[in-house]
Amino acid sequence: MHRIIPLSLIAVTSIYAAEVTLSPINVESTLITEVAQNAKVSADLAQALSTAVPSIDMNRRSGIANDIYIRGQKRDNISIEVDGTKICGACPNRMDPPVSHILASQIDEVEVIEGPYDVETFGTMSGGVKIKTKKPSQKFSGEMNFGAGSWRYRKMGVTGSGGNDLVRVLVSASSESSDQYKDGDGNTLAEQVKNNPSAGTYIYAPQYEDMKAYTKKSAMTKLYISTADNQELQLSYTGNRSDSVLYPNSKMDAIYDDSNIYSIAYNIDDISNAYKNLNIQYYYSDVDHPMGTDYRVAGAVNYMTSQLQTTMQGLKLKNSITVDNYELLVGLDGSKRTWDGIYYKNGIEIPDSSTKSNKSIDNAITDNMAIFAKVENSFGNFDISLGARYDITHIQNDDVNQQSNDYNGFNANIFTVYNLNREHKLFFGLGQASRVPDARELYFKQNAPLPAPSGRIKITGTDDLDMTTNQEVDFGYETDNENFKLKIKGFYSLLTNYIYYNKDLANNNFVNIDATVYGAELSASIYATDDITVDMGASYKRGQKDQALDNQDDKDLADMAPLRGNIALNYEYANNSLATLELIASDKWSDYDADNGEQELAAWSIVNLKAKHAFSKNMDFTVGINNLFNETYTQSNTYVDLILLSAGTDTMLINEPGRYLYTSLDFKF
Repeated sequence: MHRIIPLSLIAVTSIYAAEVTLSPINVESTLITEVAQNAKVSADLAQALSTAVPSIDMNRRSGIANDIYIRGQKRDNISIEVDGTKICGACPNRMDPPVSHILASQIDEVEVIEGPYDVETFGTMSGGVKIKTKKPSQKFSGEMNFGAGSWRYRKMGVTGSGGNDLVRVLVSASSESSDQYKDGDGNTLAEQVKNNPSAGTYIYAPQYEDMKAYTKKSAMTKLYISTADNQELQLSYTGNRSDSVLYPNSKMDAIYDDSNIYSIAYNIDDISNAYKNLNIQYYYSDVDHPMGTDYRVAGAVNYMTSQLQTTMQGLKLKNSITVDNYELLVGLDGSKRTWDGIYYKNGIEIPDSSTKSNKSIDNAITDNMAIFAKVENSFGNFDISLGARYDITHIQNDDVNQQSNDYNGFNANIFTVYNLNREHKLFFGLGQASRVPDARELYFKQNAPLPAPSGRIKITGTDDLDMTTNQEVDFGYETDNENFKLKIKGFYSLLTNYIYYNKDLANNNFVNIDATVYGAELSASIYATDDITVDMGASYKRGQKDQALDNQDDKDLADMAPLRGNIALNYEYANNSLATLELIASDKWSDYDADNGEQELAAWSIVNLKAKHAFSKNMDFTVGINNLFNETYTQSNTYVDLILLSAGTDTMLINEPGRYLYTSLDFKF
């Protein structure tokens, strides 16, 4: 059924995506500061985000490079941006999600947008993540970080920055590796596979059973040049090199995952009294990702490799203008993504035939052009923001049997805050945003697993998919006073032509459906004394299809984690020294899409301990224990849009790490 939230209400209503700044809470989006200082368990940004923001859940794929959901939305339903650069992964099976191409240790702050309220970035349909990395400073400064933990986890990083009035430079490098973690039952990743009846010949070969879970190296450099008064040229590069990353419940592991991110921007401030800022940026990124059966028994004689490469380049122009107290942002945005994938057998390209294809994605190209605008103002106790964006997108690939597509999308939102007084606020918003199908959803060809002679091509892509549109209402209440701060928010989302995977179709598994997602979130801090603070957060969401898919009965929408929450007791026992006791808990999965691979998962709860001691303003030491009581639990479910180890309905899940002890030593100068 076609559902419409009338956007004509924009003229009289308002919204702004809940910007929950953890310190302090803010209604515009969720702002997480001190990411690098707090991410001591690993450099995995997905883990740091999922523990900091109630609306974010992590999808466990490996020891690192895990994926995120925002309110149950993932992949292209949300956008990831680093310093204005839109990031895309190459792997269709999400072994290299966009958040894995930047390390937590390189980050200054992260803004999490919940809902369709970002008109600046292509594809922010149900949410987005805007990552800002560290900037170079004039004063010479630096820091060194050393980390160690259970299962031979090792991390080392160094950052240096300095300059003068004309030039500022920052250089950062890090290295991280770990053996396979053990779950609460004492099983490594390889042993979890070996103990699962779904694995078959995809268990790890004896010589690889004890190999490392991953090795990851990263470098970032920035150069800022002052070319004139209030004008600056900004150059940056980030490189990531990940090797031999194990993905136990997939049929393949990442042989390596290499990415490069380049950006050049020119910024002008205070052009005139009204013309506040002009910024133009060009960016380019590339990812090279081969995954293979090299480490599995299935690859002992014939090994299969699927190598994918993607590039993303874009040009964005933004103008900030002030007119009669109206803050106006106007911009142009253009981008081009390429995506290509080739299958190899024993290192040789698979011949293209009637039963096999040497291409998974055949040089797909997505071209986008857009214009966007945003205006803000205050009227008495009301703060109002309106935004709009118009996109023109063309998608094609080199397979003449698959059609090209053109999409036109109009996004708009309005957001208002009513300030009851200085401490209490009400907010309400209305927004619409869309996203186009990606090349995997349109064109992907999945080759049969080895042994190959009896296999065939399975075309999971559907080349006539419509774009998905999200029409959403957000509302809530916030208070911030000397005793506590509290934010409660709810949302209701109508998804039209939502792109979904139907496992019961022989081919063209991606289909358009209509669905509804709704939920609520809570964030709070209670200042019990000058030294003791209690922080808490919780989220609940529910998703349902309007109608069950063809040949199916289940109307539950996949990826909707159940009620989850956390509560933490923080004790500042000395200046900049803090001890934390945290409880994280989740209800069982009782509403899940069983027809498309999801399973009932048990409720769980874990206890974490952490202490950070500052020896001086230049040196601090952190020690912590996660999962103190060594619980065995699983937080990620098994929706079949991921290709996982499966025997009938017995799709393999990955248990979370058991008791994990970690330490970190940080020096600043």
